[in-house]
Amino acid sequence: MKPDILSIEDTTMGRDSGTRRSKSRKNVWYIVYQSKVMQQVMDMADKVAQSDSPVMILGETGTGKELIARYIHLNSRRKRNPFLDVNCASISQSLLEAELFGHEKGSFTGANEQRRGLFELAHRGTLFMDEIGEMSPTTQSNLLRVLETGSFRRIGGETPLRTDVRLITATNKDLESSIADKTLRNDLYYRLNTVVITLPPLRKRREDIWFLAEHFLSMGNKQQGIRKRFAPDVRPIFEKYHWSGNVRELKNTVERMVLLSEGDEIKLSDMFPDKLFMQAKTGESSLLPLEEVEKRYMLKVLSYTRGNRREAAGILRISEPTLYRKIKEYNIRG
Repeated sequence: MKPDILSIEDTTMGRDSGTRRSKSRKNVWYIVYQSKVMQQVMDMADKVAQSDSPVMILGETGTGKELIARYIHLNSRRKRNPFLDVNCASISQSLLEAELFGHEKGSFTGANEQRRGLFELAHRGTLFMDEIGEMSPTTQSNLLRVLETGSFRRIGGETPLRTDVRLITATNKDLESSIADKTLRNDLYYRLNTVVITLPPLRKRREDIWFLAEHFLSMGNKQQGIRKRFAPDVRPIFEKYHWSGNVRELKNTVERMVLLSEGDEIKLSDMFPDKLFMQAKTGESSLLPLEEVEKRYMLKVLSYTRGNRREAAGILRISEPTLYRKIKEYNIRG
């Protein structure tokens, strides 16, 4: 797995609050908000960026935890050094050990050459570890050792290696419950949560919804080289809708509306099946099963791609095997 390396030379991050907009060069990472609760989050991020203390970012899936981590890095003294990230839930625990600490040639089957781990590669930079509650006891023990001593060994290695890494972790789990059921070491937890930043779900910052939607529309227009606009009745539905997937769901929704809508005006029908946007209007919670919503949208995307499943999987942001499984599950023909 090749790490994602981010440095100030190729990326500038800006905060976009109210009418404020940061100037930038290329590959801009925006944090868009105008709510007071997000202003408090960003004020905290600015403060902790000036230190090297571990930071734990809490929040539901899709609230922007990695974005905040990148913002902290790019506003710290480490900004000219690497920002690396790893999702602890996305790979097996044995591979996670190798990803974090590296390995020597011949240390296990398939280790055909020496490899440096993220703690080596992120030296003097920042390492962002997402889904921190998914680590095995062995990985937790080794991570605690790095935090306490600033040193580690590659898998199969004997020589201790020093590292200077600022650690930022994130989770959407209740880690105190994980401590109670002994799946998370309490000594590791208290080393990681020196500073805690809690990101609010989008439904708790509704004044940001339309601000974000227009930002994502502007991005979509720029990427596609077009000039689309929202129909007048879209805004109240957006602002009432639950957005259980938070900012990520809103962003993906706007991207799809830009892609699939016809003409210059984006309508509600480009977002919701009829009964679903009635749910948003009435506030009722279960007028249409989620499976039916997913099936209808999948059919619309497949129709748009004229049956090209690879293209449809790309639009839906799922793998081709997952799309094939869902087509079979929903008995979609054609």
